[in-house]
Amino acid sequence: MLFGRQALFAATDAFPTSDVLPDFEDSTQAPATPSRRRPVAVQGALGREKDLRRWLLVAGLVLLYVAGVAGFWLLDVVEVTTLWVLAAMVVGGFALFGLVVQLGWNGFLRDRHLKVPIVTAMLACMTVVFYLEPVTQILLGPFAFVTVAYGVFSISRKVMLRLMLLALLAYVGVMAAQYHLQQNLALLRLQGLHLLALALTLPVFVLLMGRVQRLYRILHHANRKIKNIQEDAQRDVLTGCFNRRYVLAVLEEQKQLADESGIPLCLAVLDIDHFKHINDSLGHLGGDQVLRDFGRLAQQSVRSGEVFGRYGGEEFLLIFPATSLLPALNICERIRAQIEAHAWDSRLRSGVTVSIGVTQYVLGESVMEFFSRADTAMYLAKEGGRNQVVVEEPVPHADSLSSEFPQQRSR
Repeated sequence: MLFGRQALFAATDAFPTSDVLPDFEDSTQAPATPSRRRPVAVQGALGREKDLRRWLLVAGLVLLYVAGVAGFWLLDVVEVTTLWVLAAMVVGGFALFGLVVQLGWNGFLRDRHLKVPIVTAMLACMTVVFYLEPVTQILLGPFAFVTVAYGVFSISRKVMLRLMLLALLAYVGVMAAQYHLQQNLALLRLQGLHLLALALTLPVFVLLMGRVQRLYRILHHANRKIKNIQEDAQRDVLTGCFNRRYVLAVLEEQKQLADESGIPLCLAVLDIDHFKHINDSLGHLGGDQVLRDFGRLAQQSVRSGEVFGRYGGEEFLLIFPATSLLPALNICERIRAQIEAHAWDSRLRSGVTVSIGVTQYVLGESVMEFFSRADTAMYLAKEGGRNQVVVEEPVPHADSLSSEFPQQRSR
């Protein structure tokens, strides 16, 4: 018997006993960490982090080329003025791209990450250096392939082939200009051989990388579909909030985290009052709409990082990670007041109210004991007149009661 309420927890077809107990067979076992939908603020932070990594990659490639030219200067085959010209182009290029991103102009472009302009600028810089120092054609070839590899996953093959054609034409222009200035036939032949090698290999490289691009996109779409399936499996079909299995998995995870770190953890059990009367008044379709509206209203008060889900029927759970009892109590009271003040269906003369029980985790206790204490507080709210929040003070672990987990029930 659990708090003298054993008769209230009889198994039903919808929530059989065997379906609940396996979720909490052993609190010491590490559950699989469920993936979660990130809040908007978290998504924004992750987006900024990805953008930073992209620009760091560009900076790394540019600095690698600069290091190559600097090595040529150390070998006394490149003038120091060439290094200064290259440095000016690099600084000016990053300043220009930084200004575009800062002003948000890239958001109006289809190529939001500016891959085509970046690749074009890198090829242009290498062509200018090649014009100033013909010996740097040794670097131009390998770094042209590196540049193509950088943009291959987001730039289409047609666009990349056009860029390669422009780069080869620019190479021809540099050859013509240098021959006009120096009248060096041997240099022209050497550059012609280098041009032939690039003309034969760069387009083939782009076409072959196109296959990799298609494979990447297929894998990317498949990965997104898998993530969507996983997220849908975590959601309650009716209310759209997290389902019971996901919430219980998170509760197990947060319990272990609290045991390891000592950070506070609170749990609330929310139960809609007189839900049977609501179904009688509105019918089951109307009752389903009340559940949907309740879930939507409750989640408006849930903060980032907190987990709200439907345990079953008209009962919901709210997990407060890294939260002490008083803030959790305040949020529960906010939810209760919001539900009471909402304009419900006029056929519900008394509106809709909710009874909430909240408690704080005691280090070392089982998840079943933790849940049972919050559930008891919710029951006391029911017994005390409903439409209220009741706090169940934590009890020492030695005073833990039965390990039998309560079943979903209608009140």
